[in-house]
Order: sequence, then C-alpha cells, then structure tokens
Amino acid sequence: MAIAKAERLMNLALCLLGTRRPLSKRELRGSIEAYLEAGSDDSFNRMFERDKDDLRELGLVIETVESLDGDIGYLARRDSNRLPPITLDAEEAAALGLAAKVWQQARLAGAASGALQKLRAAGMPEAEDAYELHHSALEPRIPVHEAAFEPLMLACRDRRPVLFDYRKANSARPEQRHVEPWTLECWRGHWYLAGFDRSRGAERVFRLSRITGKVRSSRSGAFTAPVPDVVTVRETVESWAGETATRSARIRLRTDCGYPLRSRATEVRELGDGWDELEIPYGHGLDAWLVEFGPDVVVLEPADLRADVVDRLRAVAKG
Repeated sequence: MAIAKAERLMNLALCLLGTRRPLSKRELRGSIEAYLEAGSDDSFNRMFERDKDDLRELGLVIETVESLDGDIGYLARRDSNRLPPITLDAEEAAALGLAAKVWQQARLAGAASGALQKLRAAGMPEAEDAYELHHSALEPRIPVHEAAFEPLMLACRDRRPVLFDYRKANSARPEQRHVEPWTLECWRGHWYLAGFDRSRGAERVFRLSRITGKVRSSRSGAFTAPVPDVVTVRETVESWAGETATRSARIRLRTDCGYPLRSRATEVRELGDGWDELEIPYGHGLDAWLVEFGPDVVVLEPADLRADVVDRLRAVAKG
C-alpha cells in the first residue's frame, strides 16, 4: 500500500510539473492509472485531495487556477519549485562527507551515500585529504543495533503514535507502552526515545535496548499532547539518562576497570588490593549505569543509591 501511494504521488507530481497549462481533475484522472481504477467519482475526489495535500506538505508548490469559464485547474510551476544553486566550500563539503560516514551501520547509509554523490555531481568540492588519511585509525559511527530504531525513527518523522513492550531495568517482565514519539537521542553509545507516554499521562524516556518485540503503529493516529522543541527534548533525554547531577556519590571500583566512570570522577583515591575509591556526580539514572559494570563496582554512599543498585541487580538475577 505504501509503495502504491508513493508511486501515485510521484505520478501526480510529474503531471503537475510537466504541464504548461493548468490541468483539470478530469484530465489528471485520465492520465494517472491509479485514479482510473478509482471506483467512483467520490472515491477519486477524496484520493486526489489527500494526494494534493500530501504533496503540498512535502514542499511542492501547487497552484489552483480558475479559467474564464469557471473551470478549476492545477499546476506546479518549475520556477516555483526549483531549489537555489547549492554552493559549498571545502569545509562544508568535508562536514557533509563526515556526516554521511556516521550512518554506515543503519539503513540510512544508502540514502546518505546517494545524496553525497548527487551533490558531488552538482559540483560540490571534494573533501580535504586530511580526514581521509586518518579515517582508518578513527572513523565516526553511530551504533544502530536495536531493531526498534528504524520504526521509531519513522514514527518520530511521521508524528505517529506507537505501541511496544518495554522492560524497565528493575523489572523482570516487560510492560506495554503507548507512546507519542518525539525524537531519538544517542547518549553514551545507547539510543533513547523521548515522547509522551499515554498510559502515564506524562513525558517519558525509553532506552531502545529495553524494548522487546516489534514496534507497532497505534490505531489512534493523532498526537494528544503538544510536542516540545528539540532543545527541551534533548535536555530531558540527558536528564533521564543521568547527565544532570544534583549531588555526589562514593563508589569502589576495581583498578583498570570502568574508564567511563573514571572520566567523570571528581576525586580518585587508591585503596590497594586492586580497588580505587571514586567520587562522581550523582544524578537520575546513575543506578542503571552502575549496574552495567556488574561486580567491578560497589556503591558506598548514599544509601538510597546503593539500595537502588542492589534492587536492579536482584531483578537481573531473577531473570
């Protein structure tokens, strides 16, 4: 169905762009096979109006022209739908090339590579060799291993509510969540979804690696809560992931382990016997992060953080 609609939209766009005079609905219906197969005039009219609105939403400028006889026609003038010339300097071209390499692990790799080739064919300058000489030693990548990434990315783009089963870090069984997705954020090598949780009636953040099963589209297709701006959502993701620190925690960490924790430590003291004592900023989500280091970390204080880490470890042990 999606392929058929995309083909129908493409054919309509080509007809409107290729004409020198406005085309009536009757002429468009006779030119596009999908419209010819419409069962009735009402069915065709509904289909045409939806397609016209979709093309306008995609950015195509469609004019509605009334003739002297009162007939209504449609066309998309080329000069109104032509992009200005793309001019990029060497630094901008290098930045685009670097961005394209980031998505090599996702299905966006093909689209990014194709876009880059088109820009180069249009005269975009080649990137400097400085990056190319060192790309084998250091190459930027965004890990996209979770099966939920692509359907959630599309749902965020299309503003489409979704259903999925989600297992919290301190829970043995997943629960179904009904979410209006806002955006995806990558933080410390993990992907997070920020959105409005209809079941809780509040903003929530979900780690994609804890989504089990398939992401399903919701039958109620409209968002019920306002979507905040990008900056607010990113701050929320960082807060829920443990970026915002409100106090300090003391932990014991095995020597030569937990380098991400050591990079955040404000104080490190050697204890001997293969252990160090660290003081690190303590914010929401730190308990879930510490659990990932397993037996290499022991929480000393505060007591509530220690209790949260123990609860999570017990939940993991129970399976």
